[in-house]
Amino acid sequence: MQGVLVKGQTKMESDQNPARDRIMNAAMCAFLELGYAEASTLEIATRAQVSKRELYALFGNKQAMLAACVTDRVQHMPLPTDLPRARDRGMLAVVLSKLGMTILREVSDPAVMGVFRLAITESQRAPEVARTLETARDAVRAAVHNVVAQAQSDGLLGAGDPAEMAGRYFALLWGDLMVSVLLRIRAAPGHKEIERRAKNATADFMRLYPDAAGRS
Repeated sequence: MQGVLVKGQTKMESDQNPARDRIMNAAMCAFLELGYAEASTLEIATRAQVSKRELYALFGNKQAMLAACVTDRVQHMPLPTDLPRARDRGMLAVVLSKLGMTILREVSDPAVMGVFRLAITESQRAPEVARTLETARDAVRAAVHNVVAQAQSDGLLGAGDPAEMAGRYFALLWGDLMVSVLLRIRAAPGHKEIERRAKNATADFMRLYPDAAGRS
């Protein structure tokens, strides 16, 4: 795993605090390889080549390390920020498909799925980890919500609750894929499946929601 940056931390700050950076990397690798319960602070300190005293001075406890790792991973999940404003329904379909492909690719990434599993496993003992993950999911949902709301304001989609419409798009996009990947029943989708799922979900969504004049 490559170097990670802690929330609010710049590259320069990371370079100035190499011990913290090493601990973050070591903790994330240990959590994903061994599981949260089996990844002891001694194991993490050994991997990071720091003392346990230094580890506790920087993070306080193992739950704080897990929360920091989850925060870092989900905040660096790239979503497209340069999506053009759709001028017609054909362009809207292109924008939604591109956004859907990005969401499927990034969220189904093995590292992200590993973070999801950690958050689920530790949700009772460390609810702040689950809240951190939910904040990231809100950011993903907001990206679709904004596209839908903008399309409505331009008359490309008819009346409706944008949040509900965005939720329907996610349902069409994912189906039962996320559960299957989380449970390791199947592997993450490849590029062709991602493209197919995004295009099919978009086509179904556009049929469900005609424009303001009722044209599909």
